[in-house]
Amino acid sequence: MSGVLGLIVLDETIVAVSLPSITKELGLSVSSAHWVVNAYLLSFTCAVAVGGRLGDLFSRKTYFSAGAALFVVASLLAATASDGTMLIAARALQGVAAALIFPTSIALITTAFAPEKRGVAFGYQTTVGGIFMASGPLIGGLLTETVSWRMIFWIGIPVIIGIAVLLWAIWSPSYDVQQRKTSGSVMRPEFTGPAFLIVGLFGLVTFVMQGPSWGWTAPSTLGLLVLGVAMLVLFLHRELSYSAPLLDVTLLKIPEFGGGAVIFALFQLEKIAVFVFAAQYFQDVLGKSPIMSGVAVSLAILPTLVTAVLCGKCTDRFGSHVTLVAGVVIHGVAVLLLALATTQQNYLLALAPLILWGASMPSIAIPIRRVQMNAVPEDKRAQASGMNMTIQMLGGSFGLAVCSALIAETGSYPLLFLFVGIATLLIVPIGHSCVGRLKPVT
Repeated sequence: MSGVLGLIVLDETIVAVSLPSITKELGLSVSSAHWVVNAYLLSFTCAVAVGGRLGDLFSRKTYFSAGAALFVVASLLAATASDGTMLIAARALQGVAAALIFPTSIALITTAFAPEKRGVAFGYQTTVGGIFMASGPLIGGLLTETVSWRMIFWIGIPVIIGIAVLLWAIWSPSYDVQQRKTSGSVMRPEFTGPAFLIVGLFGLVTFVMQGPSWGWTAPSTLGLLVLGVAMLVLFLHRELSYSAPLLDVTLLKIPEFGGGAVIFALFQLEKIAVFVFAAQYFQDVLGKSPIMSGVAVSLAILPTLVTAVLCGKCTDRFGSHVTLVAGVVIHGVAVLLLALATTQQNYLLALAPLILWGASMPSIAIPIRRVQMNAVPEDKRAQASGMNMTIQMLGGSFGLAVCSALIAETGSYPLLFLFVGIATLLIVPIGHSCVGRLKPVT
């Protein structure tokens, strides 16, 4: 299941370095090339909550296998795409497939490990994800330059097939929690609410993505905003009034889960901002090559291969609160030091806080994920994971839009990283309110 997270983050990072070659071969415009990346993220964001809920309704083994099969089909379509439209559609289908398998993978990890061992389990999962994330740009560039950009889509097929085969080989009946056994009403779920959710998220995310190019006050942009807000209001009304909703939004009333979702949104905001704008700073201000910028980002990720497991062990031993607060303080201070370093315009000086930032990254994700999954009922963990990922991805989308507008208006990277650092430290009071009263699991 750790390989699932790795495959999903690989598909986020591996495509970016291949975009120039894809654009040239398929004759894409700048806007179309932009959607080769965004189609995957958008469809994943819109579908992951629904995908998680469906994962609680059916046999997890069968459901995961179906999602894996869809991922293989989407990858084949992307690898053999004859034009930009087919490639963008295939990427959107990949995002839907990823939205089906990711929540189930989190639920299976939670089911397979006892509460006092879940921190280490999520630590290993984060380590595997970090390996895939760090290697994505390198593998993508290598395959694109030596073979073809199409190989970046072929490479995921044997990975997902191997995961599915291994899952069937080691399957235990205890991994399958079928909610329909205990609730006959779940056999007749309604899909109107989730349809409102998908349309609403599509409107809001597209509003954020296209606002800078279309203009924030353009009728088409404002129309997407109005559509998104209206559909989300209808979604909430529908789900709260229906006796057997497909998505149980009342999960957000659980303090640990609701607070954790907000933390993940802030975490995604600062993570995306640092990844994108640190690389941009190295190139635009310091005049470094894309390779040198990539080296800096990779060096920031590499420490997570060690710190993820350590954070998992600390979480299991000392509890989520201690690990989270200590980690967030280090994480936020690292971003503030990066803001200070960018005023000196020195590569090595900026690299040091970036490595500290990367090393402390697992101290946010691991304890909060553990707290959330422990607080949610067992038969709702897949949908809870999906809902959490939706909120997290929305945090990243909106955060990226805000940071883009900030850098466009001021041109100041120190101011940008100062804003991101302050936003990161906001996690401390939120974490204290939703996690601070918990004791270590014994």
